[in-house]
Amino acid sequence: MSSEKNSAPTPASLNDSQVSGPAYEVGKNPEMDAWMTSFFIENHLDYLTSPDHAATEEQVRFMVYTDDGERYYPCSDRMFEAILTRNKSAFIQKDYARALQHILKLINDQIEDPYEKNYLESLMVYKHKHETRDEIMIPSRIEKRLLTIYLKRTLISDPFHEAKYDRNQRALSVLESSAYRDALNHVEQKEIENPPGDLAKIKSLIAAVEFKRLLTLSNCPHLWQASPPQPYQKKDILSFFEKPLTGNGVGPLFDLLCMSAQNEKTRKLLWLIDESGEMIFDLAVIRFLTSCGHKVIVALKGGPLFTKATLQDFLSLPLQRSAVPQFAVINDPAMSKNELVRMLRGDTPVLALSDGTMENLNLLLTSTTFARIFKEVDAVVSRGADQRRRFFETHFQFTQDIYSISCDENGSLSILLKQRHPAVIKFSHEDLESKARTIIERMKEAKAKGMTVIFYSGIIGSIPGKIEMAKRIMSEFIKHLTEQSALTFIINPSEHYEPGMDADDLMYMWEIVQRSGHIDIWRFQTYDDIAAAFKLMAKKIPPEWVGKDATYSTGCTKEMAIAIDVQKKHPEMQLIGPPQERFMRRFEYGVGKMHDRRLSD
Repeated sequence: MSSEKNSAPTPASLNDSQVSGPAYEVGKNPEMDAWMTSFFIENHLDYLTSPDHAATEEQVRFMVYTDDGERYYPCSDRMFEAILTRNKSAFIQKDYARALQHILKLINDQIEDPYEKNYLESLMVYKHKHETRDEIMIPSRIEKRLLTIYLKRTLISDPFHEAKYDRNQRALSVLESSAYRDALNHVEQKEIENPPGDLAKIKSLIAAVEFKRLLTLSNCPHLWQASPPQPYQKKDILSFFEKPLTGNGVGPLFDLLCMSAQNEKTRKLLWLIDESGEMIFDLAVIRFLTSCGHKVIVALKGGPLFTKATLQDFLSLPLQRSAVPQFAVINDPAMSKNELVRMLRGDTPVLALSDGTMENLNLLLTSTTFARIFKEVDAVVSRGADQRRRFFETHFQFTQDIYSISCDENGSLSILLKQRHPAVIKFSHEDLESKARTIIERMKEAKAKGMTVIFYSGIIGSIPGKIEMAKRIMSEFIKHLTEQSALTFIINPSEHYEPGMDADDLMYMWEIVQRSGHIDIWRFQTYDDIAAAFKLMAKKIPPEWVGKDATYSTGCTKEMAIAIDVQKKHPEMQLIGPPQERFMRRFEYGVGKMHDRRLSD
């Protein structure tokens, strides 16, 4: 077996610079590209071979900034290098062994029948040997596979249900104790020395003190892990508050969350819950943040993963006694941007959802809704050391600022910040609404001058890779229409497309414009329009454009439904273009794409 492995092809030019960081580019080395593809396939992370589980590259870019030719992998750079070099690294072998020991310990603790115990242990060892033979598997993926086999063989829904319940109850008992309440409200003179002379600044100072105290408690695992539970006194709780805060993220996090008088803006946070027990104190922190006006979306595991908190754990809590006053659960794994924005703008201060995985953090397996939330929030708060590794021990940067809160080795509370990539272009729904209002004002001005307002809907991104040509076709034809018609104001959507905008952004912005009631004529692109545009450009019609019209476009299909609805309220609006009944061939955007997802499938 070892001789077969040693004779396996290894890319001749494989070296550290190619596998660590962004130096490696797809398309430079075919053998290396094949090994990369094999890595993603074997780990069930390749969209083309596992479309029901793995995210598309476009969805991943909602969360991770990647350069051209770069592909995101959900592990540390060191782990990725150890896997690709296949040199029997002690580093990866240690993690492989740890994954097996976790499962063997679980079997030993929970299975009493000698035959069943021996059978399961042998099965796990055989499966582990098979999966680690080529050293191409990420250790966390092996651990997940072994755990999944255990769950299916034993029919145990959650092996750590009781342990997690006990942890949560211990944490709740601390939060409900008089010692906690007295300690939290205790005034420590040194914390309010030299108070500012402004009332708003005093309030910010008090908020900062309470926020720090809650954070320190949420990073004291003995509060929920001690067995038997300890009867903590006020002085004990006060001593926990003394834990120092370290890291480059302390100041920025306090500023972001309005713990200084210089910032009064409310924020939307994606909070990545980690461990049970710890979750209870996280929720106390979150309740405090919502009392300051912030909205928090908490993400939990979709299925059992040892003592990690799951959405089911969250829902089974006696929430009337815990830290969340009011919450709503997001159950749709593929929520649209419009639905998400409506929910984010609602009055419910806390939203909860599953990230769709049974792993510490794997952005390649998270749901579409999780990806859209990641893109929409103001910052991401990651809890615990396991998630920190995935965010901070990698060269990848993300589309949001990432704050990691975890205990340090010396016992201090560490808050790290990894700023989003500087090239990330982000359009908040406020930005898109502002752009829509600007267009609407131009429409109003045109109508005040007696002009006819025409909205032109056509293909922009429905033919993959042809966005620039689609924009030119639309602009050439609209220029022709404008020259032919007097007193017309024609809205050309291609003029308002900006780099960084995806289909979600465009449809959100244009629907506001389209429902404004200021459109006199809504014209949908016909094939004759496209043919006329190519004639104006003195070009032959390329084969990909032959026979195309607005009915081919996913966006136009959705816009026709909007147009029909708008016409009911404004019957004087005219519709020009292909017959309405032909707008049936497109269904829905692939997340992050400008064309129908069925074109990808």
